[in-house]
Formats: sequence, C-alpha cells, structure tokens
Amino acid sequence: MFLSSFSETVAFFLGALSNMPAVRTFSLFAGLAIFIDFLLQISCFVSLLGLDARRQEGNRLDIICCVKLPEGQEVKTDSFLFRFFKKVYAPFILKEWVRPIIVAVFVGMLSFSIAVVNKVEIGLDQKLSMPDDSYVLDYFTNLTEYLHTGAPVYFVVEDGLNYSSTEGQNSVCGGVGCNNDSLVQQVYSASLISNYTTVAFTPSSWLDDYFDWVKPRSTCCRYYNSTGTFCNASVVNSSCVHCRPMTPSGKQRPVGDDFMRFLPMFLSDNPNIKCGKGGHAAYATAVDLYSNNTGVGATYFMTYHTIMKESPDYINALKMARELADNITQSVNHKVFAYSVFYVFYEQYLTIAYDTALNLCVSLASIFVVTTVLLGFELWSAALVSVTIAMILVNMFGVMWLWNISLNAVSLSCGISVEFCSHIVRAFSISVKKNRVERAEEALAHMGSSVFSGITLTKFGGIIILALSKSQIFQVFYFRMYLAIVLLGASHGLIFLPVLLSYIGPSVNKAKVFAANQRYVGTERERLLNY
Repeated sequence: MFLSSFSETVAFFLGALSNMPAVRTFSLFAGLAIFIDFLLQISCFVSLLGLDARRQEGNRLDIICCVKLPEGQEVKTDSFLFRFFKKVYAPFILKEWVRPIIVAVFVGMLSFSIAVVNKVEIGLDQKLSMPDDSYVLDYFTNLTEYLHTGAPVYFVVEDGLNYSSTEGQNSVCGGVGCNNDSLVQQVYSASLISNYTTVAFTPSSWLDDYFDWVKPRSTCCRYYNSTGTFCNASVVNSSCVHCRPMTPSGKQRPVGDDFMRFLPMFLSDNPNIKCGKGGHAAYATAVDLYSNNTGVGATYFMTYHTIMKESPDYINALKMARELADNITQSVNHKVFAYSVFYVFYEQYLTIAYDTALNLCVSLASIFVVTTVLLGFELWSAALVSVTIAMILVNMFGVMWLWNISLNAVSLSCGISVEFCSHIVRAFSISVKKNRVERAEEALAHMGSSVFSGITLTKFGGIIILALSKSQIFQVFYFRMYLAIVLLGASHGLIFLPVLLSYIGPSVNKAKVFAANQRYVGTERERLLNY
C-alpha cells in the first residue's frame, strides 16, 4: 500500500509542474487525495479491521455479525476468487504454450499503439463542454454549418516604431513607394494562399487610409482657419480650408510634424457621403496616441482568418499567424505579434505534445526511483514495473485513437497504473520458489485476487456511474479514459506482467532463501525432537 500510494502521489505532484493550469490543478488535487486516502487506510481502516478481528475471534459471521456459529464450526476464509486464481487462473496463464501467445498479443498491441500515436488529434471540441440536452449544442452545430466568416486577427505593432519618418512608414504601409516586404504587403501575400496561411483578406491599414485622407487638396482633411480645429467634410463653411496644399513635387505623404498634426483629426472623423475615409469608426482603437499627441504608440492592422470549424483548424490558424508575425518582425526590424479572440484557448495545444511527453517521462522516472527505494534497491524489479506502466500509457494512445478521444488538458494525466503492477512485482520479489515460473505463479495466485477485487472491480464500479452523466466531458474524458486505464492496467498487471516475470524477472533473493531454509530446518528439528 505504501509503495503504490507513495509512487502515485509523487507522480501526480510532479505533474503539477506543468504550465497548463488545468493539468496543474488536477495533479495537485489527485496527489493530495491519494495521500489523504493512504492516511485513512493506515489509521481509520486499521481500526475497523481491529473490530472485524474481534468478530472473527467471536466466531461470528461477516455480514450477519449478530449470528454466532457453534463452537468448533468455522467458515472457510479462502474466497472463491482466491481459489480460482490459485487453482485455475495462475497455472493456466503460466503454461508453457500460453506464455508466448500472451507476449505476442501484448507486443502487437504495443506496436499498433506506437504506430497511431502521432494520429491522435489535439484539441478540445467546445461542443463537448455542453450537456447532451443543451440548446447550445444546436447553436454550435448551426454555427459550423452556416457561418462563413472567419475570426478576426490583429497584427499588432508594438510601441517604438517611428511612423513620422519615411522609413517607418515604408516598413508598414502597402501603397505606392512602400517596401515589398512591408507588414501590409506580407499579409496581402499571405491572403493569396489562404488555404495554407489561413489568412483570408488583405488587412485594413489605418496608415494607408490616413495617407489617402490627408493627401493635398483632399475634401476629407479640413480645419477652421480661425481656430485650427477639425472641420468635417459635411460642414459647409467658407472658413474651412484644406489641411495640405498641393506642392510642386505632387501629392507627398505627411512626415514629421505634419504627420502628427492631422492624425488625431483622422481618428476623430466619422465617414460621410463626401468623405468615406474617416477613421473614427474603423481605427479609433487601432492607434494608441501618446499624451498631447506627441507620437504614435502601439497599433494594429486587422484582417480575418479563413473559416474554421474543428480544433485542428484553430490550432493551425494560430501557428500560421505566429509564423507570419515572426517573418514581419524580421522584415520590419520591430516586434510584431498576432492576436485573435480564440488564441487564448488554443495556445496550450502548441506545446501539449511536449508537455505530455515531459510529464509522462518525469512520472515514470519518479515511479522508478520510488519503487527502487521501497523494493530494497532492486533495480531490475523497478525497471520491469516502469516498463509495464510505459506500455500501459502507450496503449492508452492507441485507445484514444480508436475511440476518437483527443489529447488535451482533460485527457493529459493518468497516474493510477502503478497499482496494477507494484503488488505483483512485490510478491514475486519476496517469493523463494526455485524458479521464475513458480515464483510468478505464486505471486499471481496470492496477489491476483487482491488486485482484481480490491483495485480493478472497485475502480470499475466507481467509473461505470460516469457513463450515466449528461456531461459529454464526463462521458468521454472520464468514463472512457478511466475505463480504458483500468482495463489496460488490469490486463497488463494480471496477464502480461506475470508472464514477463516468468521470463526475465529478478533473481531470487539469496538472503530470503537462506532465511526460509533456516526456518524450515528449525521446524524439522523441532518436529524430530518432539518425535
């Protein structure tokens, strides 16, 4: 009990090192629950066993404890399950012709699972978060079927770029004279291959619209000659004059003080019939102006993603947008990042494969260390336990692929497999039979019924209730996942592991053999003296 409980507790607590909040919270809760359960087992449960021992000493029945058997009459203590494992199951599993078949079957299962590991989908369908009878499911279904617009995506240029200079403007804008690898040009080029980049349209550029709005002799940019305040294009007033006169060099862009002088007017101008380029409606929140309008801070350029329906679509869109933002950053020589409303939910899936591999490896390493210490530094026994648990975890990916269960924060953790293996290996390591087959048969006969009734059936009984839940998350990720863990753990612990021990199990402990022989010699000596 201490071996399995301590191993599971350490494995779960190490899972709390994950950067994913859902995994961290679940791991802390599970580790603490197992630790508290162990404390109750060695304290409260032992007290209850003491009461049951008094019942046995009083020769009373177990269920109807008020009924006392007559003196001399006793009930058999060996259960049917124990006799079945000892007389039927263990000898059959360890027959000479059965063992190779079992090894071949489990190696085949492992090979299949390894082959489909990379085919397990990543993500969490939002429809699974709803109960079966929720009206929101119809909303999600209709959204997927009828909505033909992707989510907006913003390419944000961080504070520090000098928009008042020609170089700064050319690195961002998309019109005549702008750089071929400017921000707007790169997003436009990405939209031409939207099937790959997931960027659907050319971005709306406040900078290009501002250039058009403020060009010389434009009817959009006007101000009152007397006060210098902005004069909307719809206002008919002789005191309203054009912002910029025509120059001999033509319609040049505003730079320096001119750029910052008219930009606040552009951002406050509402579009109208005479001027549709007013930036208040489209860009009021797109440009962050410094206090007193002395400069431009962070800005964004908005476009749209292509239509996305499944989790892989959203994850791929996030990857593509970040790659594009990195390319723009290198070209502009200024930090640019992509943002959309769904990124915060799908960012975890960019590293979930790495996090899963890391957490499982750390958990296996901790199980190996704990098992080594608690089994008396028997490295080979700990290695066999770790290998069997690793096989269970790999087979879980095969089950997930067959059952169409995706990898996400809910399905990431599974740390109860050690219970199915440690007890069998412990019984094998202390056995003093003459060969591995007999030791494996003894371990399976004595511990098999306990593992099957005390671990497998109890967990199966608690899990089966989850199948009746209306929540699809409970049905899929708790009922199916934990049912698979229990079935795989029981099959590996009660079928594969004894056969594996019969082939390559650790050698018998000579000290234990010597102690057993000494006890045998002492018993025989006492018998002869009595004779």
